[in-house]
Amino acid sequence: MPSSDERDIVEELARLPTLAHPTVAPNSEAVAFYYDTTGRNELHVLDTATGDRTQWSDGEVPRNARWYVEWAADGDRVYFHLDDAGNEQNDIYALDRPGENDAGGGAEPVVEMDGQVTLLDVGEDGETLLVGSNRDGQLNVYRHDLPTAETTKVTDYDRAVWTATLSPDCERMAYATNETDDYDNRDVYVSAADGSNARNLHIGEVGAEATPADWGPDGDRLLVGDNTTDLGRIGVYNLRDEAVTWLGDGEYEETPTAFLPDGERVVGTRDRDAVTVPVIYDIETEEGREFDLPDGVADFGMAGSPVLDEDRVVLTHTTPTTRPELLAYDCSTDSTEVLVEADHGPFEPDDFADAEYFTVASDGVPETPAAAVDHDPADELDIGALLYDSGERPSPLVVNPHGGPRARDAKQFDLYTQVLTARGYSVLQVNYRGSTGRGRAFVERLIDDWGGAEQGDVATAAEAALAEHEWLDQDRVVVFGGSYGGYSAYWQLVQYPDLYDAGIAWIGLTDLEDMFENTMPHYRTELMEKYLGTPEENPTLYEQRSPVTHAANLDAPLFILHGVNDRRVPVSQARIFRDRLAELGYTEGPDGDVEYTELGEEGHASSDQEQKLRMFRLLTDFLDRRV
Repeated sequence: MPSSDERDIVEELARLPTLAHPTVAPNSEAVAFYYDTTGRNELHVLDTATGDRTQWSDGEVPRNARWYVEWAADGDRVYFHLDDAGNEQNDIYALDRPGENDAGGGAEPVVEMDGQVTLLDVGEDGETLLVGSNRDGQLNVYRHDLPTAETTKVTDYDRAVWTATLSPDCERMAYATNETDDYDNRDVYVSAADGSNARNLHIGEVGAEATPADWGPDGDRLLVGDNTTDLGRIGVYNLRDEAVTWLGDGEYEETPTAFLPDGERVVGTRDRDAVTVPVIYDIETEEGREFDLPDGVADFGMAGSPVLDEDRVVLTHTTPTTRPELLAYDCSTDSTEVLVEADHGPFEPDDFADAEYFTVASDGVPETPAAAVDHDPADELDIGALLYDSGERPSPLVVNPHGGPRARDAKQFDLYTQVLTARGYSVLQVNYRGSTGRGRAFVERLIDDWGGAEQGDVATAAEAALAEHEWLDQDRVVVFGGSYGGYSAYWQLVQYPDLYDAGIAWIGLTDLEDMFENTMPHYRTELMEKYLGTPEENPTLYEQRSPVTHAANLDAPLFILHGVNDRRVPVSQARIFRDRLAELGYTEGPDGDVEYTELGEEGHASSDQEQKLRMFRLLTDFLDRRV
């Protein structure tokens, strides 16, 4: 790339348009998605026959494209989630198809309730919506009747109900929750659409996680996922004989997505190393194959249907150096049609830093001494990592642990990484124990051990990268992360202060008991309690693994950033750490020990171009001054 003296590369990167959440209309004649080609996130609809794209919204949808969209049954309106400046306390709104002379069809509220509301499914009858809401405390399922506008609670569980899907006749629903004492467990239930006559299908063993993905077109089968055998697998559950046909050979982690219209084939995704590729299975023969796509990350979307017609599905595909493009993939011929080309703006793919994937053996105890908590060695595992070379010589290194923690870094285009490499900072991403893509046992290694061996994995990978690549500057090593990655940034700085020369903690956790008390109810049970128990049960663990407990170990400049409207990780987390540093005598300011910024009109990160640009400016300004 040209140097930043010649171009404002940071702004050009922030302005690259991003396409998100494609979903196919019920008549397969259109695909709806978010796209910010105008500089603001808007709802766009692509005519699949002509290739024409129409902008349906004109400022009505959120600036941040975090939440997905879904079509109404008639194909003439699209439902979307609307919150208040990123606080994720969504209501469900709808946009109608615009008329000939309208810029947009006008948005109207459809489901409004206190707390967070999420659209779970749209009934084929044109009258029924399933939504999730934590209005009464825990996240449960509600049935919304469109003709009467009445919303009725249809499940009432103590644990969160994360997903629900209606049968084709809208008389039944399938959903997933947990009624056992094992916090790792999740079961699939089928009930009447009003929630009555619920029965557990007992897919998999207790302690494993099962999830419904789609109903077969005949309404007698469910596409399900389960990780009883460790790696996630795809199965078809026959409701008539109560038996499951499991597909695949179990070599890789796989996740189900949808039935094809013939009801005889299903599609899903497969994770291997740092790649995600779609797979298709024939149910009768149980034979399957991967889609013929370049190594990268393919995504069918979070909700709605990816099925375009009898043989074609819609997906996005990206690599570390290529932006997302929208594709129609023909499963019968393994051919691909580009529906929306990847937009690289003024750049070429060769301008971007590529990812080198490598593994490092780690027992969770790096060579760098621990300053906060001493750990015995854990099981030695091969930990996967991605290294992006900025080309700078010598190059400072930004260690960038992912959020989640139930997530992973993969070979896809990462805008934050490209901003950093464009400014001369090489980037290391680490799929520490607890990350996805490696099976149930790998995920569960993080239970009761936040701030333990997984943080040792991050430090061990950083040590390995520094030892292997002499062009990395060992005196300019930074840790930067958001959400659980923000927790990791705080923890790396207080646990391994000798390793780092600066740190940036963004929307991160610092006080685990405060997090437990103030996050949303479903994060309290499904994140905090699942991984750590309650503060009453495990007070020592909550205190010991809170970065604020060890704030006095901070020995490098720290930049704290947090969105004021964050309801996942409340802004109190940042304020608590800042105030503790002040009590300990650390100085705040551009030349002080800590720099602190609260991001207004923003919650748990944002995809909005202006808000991304603000974040990029803050990030690179701190790094350029302090590193």
